[in-house]
Amino acid sequence: MSVKSILIVGGGAAGWLTAAYLAKTLATQAGGVAITLVESKEIGILGVGEGTFPSIRGTLSAIGADEATFLKASNATFKQGVKFAHWVRPPGSPGADHYFHPFSTPSYRGDGLELLPYWLMGDAGGAGFAQAATLQKTVADAHRGPKRITDPAWQGPMNYAYHFDAARFAGFLADEARALGVAHLYANVDEVLVGEDGNISGVVTREAGTLTADLYIDCTGFRAALIGAALGSPFKSVSDSLFVDRALAIQAPYAEPDRPIASYTISTAHEAGWTWDIGLPERRGVGYVFSSAHTDETRAEEVLRGYIGAESEGLSARLLKFNVGYRETQWIGNCVAVGLSGGFLEPLESSGIGLVETAAYLIGHLFPFDGALAPVARQFNAHMSARYARVVDFLKLHYCVSQRADSDFWRDNRAETSIPETLREKLAMWRARPPHRLDFIADLEMYPTSSWQWVLYGMEYATDPAGFAPACTRHDEARREFQTIPEVARRALADLPDHRALVAAMHARAGPGLAHARRSAP
Repeated sequence: MSVKSILIVGGGAAGWLTAAYLAKTLATQAGGVAITLVESKEIGILGVGEGTFPSIRGTLSAIGADEATFLKASNATFKQGVKFAHWVRPPGSPGADHYFHPFSTPSYRGDGLELLPYWLMGDAGGAGFAQAATLQKTVADAHRGPKRITDPAWQGPMNYAYHFDAARFAGFLADEARALGVAHLYANVDEVLVGEDGNISGVVTREAGTLTADLYIDCTGFRAALIGAALGSPFKSVSDSLFVDRALAIQAPYAEPDRPIASYTISTAHEAGWTWDIGLPERRGVGYVFSSAHTDETRAEEVLRGYIGAESEGLSARLLKFNVGYRETQWIGNCVAVGLSGGFLEPLESSGIGLVETAAYLIGHLFPFDGALAPVARQFNAHMSARYARVVDFLKLHYCVSQRADSDFWRDNRAETSIPETLREKLAMWRARPPHRLDFIADLEMYPTSSWQWVLYGMEYATDPAGFAPACTRHDEARREFQTIPEVARRALADLPDHRALVAAMHARAGPGLAHARRSAP
């Protein structure tokens, strides 16, 4: 039996991104695999996934989207990394109060001179690693954008991703997907039918009757109506390593409408978790992610409002509850989970949409055209399970090497028993040498080697250079490179536009979008 039709159950960013990507990859509009998405008008979008990783540019480009149109339709801004405040030590302690995880890689001249070993040996003169090895921190701190209005779509001198309004992003993707041939139904799924062979045989809706397909994609969110409730795929909790399980969120207006927009996520550590602070053109999305085992909702809201200040007055906070973990088996028979139905890891470092991108990519490029579902499912499950496990390690890294011991939350995060064995092994190796690309399997990693380096040394992890120091003989060249980077950064400040001005210019040049272009084609 060949696979000729797909039914995606659930919309939101996960459903519509998957629909658009598969429609393009499987040539739906040209008579390839038929794709239908069914969603309920009664179920809202979770809406905390307002940040992305640079991979989103490749995904949106592959769909055929226009960058300026996407930015305007999604009310988006640019993101050049994450600023981590008070993660290393409590506020008021001696030492740096923040570090930066830029999206650009450390400066590399192409002649074999890697700066990290020389930074570890003190050749940068005490500057933080991100400040010393890339100009992106200087650019972002000055509220400059990562590109110029004249740069090609999806490209710029600085590596970048986006912040956006999650609901508007989903709407934009829906328009793109429908233009690519995806059929769309509004209906409430009341029942999932499972045949004697263990496969899904249909979904029963109250408005459109029973819907059937050759392959079903579960984008029903935490409900996991197909992969979990109907097919019984177990959920693997990682709450023994990642403690946060609640979030309170407020959309706060700017005190002044022309206030500079930060082109990075601001993540600030608190007594029982951390806040995200995301700048959009007219508002900030701010939320406190916390552990219910270490604080209560009343205290959490006090922390959130204390962080936002007067701009939170009169605004209600939205409470979100979640289980942190994933399904090791995300493809069973003719059903595959994408997004929250497959797993949820806390929103630190924008892992959520990145995992949706990965799942959509795998489905599209491993697609079982001839109906041989089992081998594809095994490969998909192995890949996704491994990727989730590696993301857990990366997220835990932010906590476990902290010097904070001012609350039970931080003491528990530093406890060795809470650190996955795979991460403990990495940290043991990195005591004597820095992370190297050979520590990672590229196709199973969401975050490149440089991301691990930025976070590890932003968190002031101690790597002893004694072992590799004798092989590092290019100190003078390294020092000159460290001296050159600030000079290049100053030129970049003169060349790159103000972030808010760049966003306004991109919004102004936005076209009617892929959907309108398709409808207007002769």
